Amino acid sequence: MPGSLGPSIDRCRRGLALVTVLLAGACGEPTPPAPPAAVGEVRHFTGTWSFTGSRQIMQLAPGAQAAIFSVSGSLLLAGRERPTLGFRAEIIGFSDSQTGMVGRSVWIDQRGDKAFSELSGDSALPGHAIKGRFTGGTGRYAGVTGEYSFTWQRLSASEDGVSGRVADLAGWARLAAPVVPAQGGRQ
Repeated sequence: MPGSLGPSIDRCRRGLALVTVLLAGACGEPTPPAPPAAVGEVRHFTGTWSFTGSRQIMQLAPGAQAAIFSVSGSLLLAGRERPTLGFRAEIIGFSDSQTGMVGRSVWIDQRGDKAFSELSGDSALPGHAIKGRFTGGTGRYAGVTGEYSFTWQRLSASEDGVSGRVADLAGWARLAAPVVPAQGGRQ
């Protein structure tokens, strides 16, 4: 009977329309892009960082070791004040079970501009806090200052390398005045 399918199709269409409206409302609006940073303005951020890389470990006295490591990966920032959305981030570091961890990092944005930082902490092992301090940069990050911190959370380690992510990435950055190159060549 042709009339018997009509009401059930109408109910399905109404149900589908209701589900669509509810899903659209539940998704909310996307995070708007960060407003342009005013010179000298402090920009607070949080974020996520996943990485892969390599390390070499030297066993020292019983229970003691030293390691060098190099990792890189994607660093995505959140928050309305973030300086930009994402970076490719690289770290090179040294960790000693007796003296702690030191390292250097570079964050490279989609335009190729870089932010440099120094890293320090009690250990490069998972669960330990690491502190970073911006020391300058190139392009829009020339003269950047600020601080950030995170906790290592290694996902896997093998003979071939390490991969993992960081937790609790949060900090602030103050962008300096942009450097304007001199006109007319060298001076």
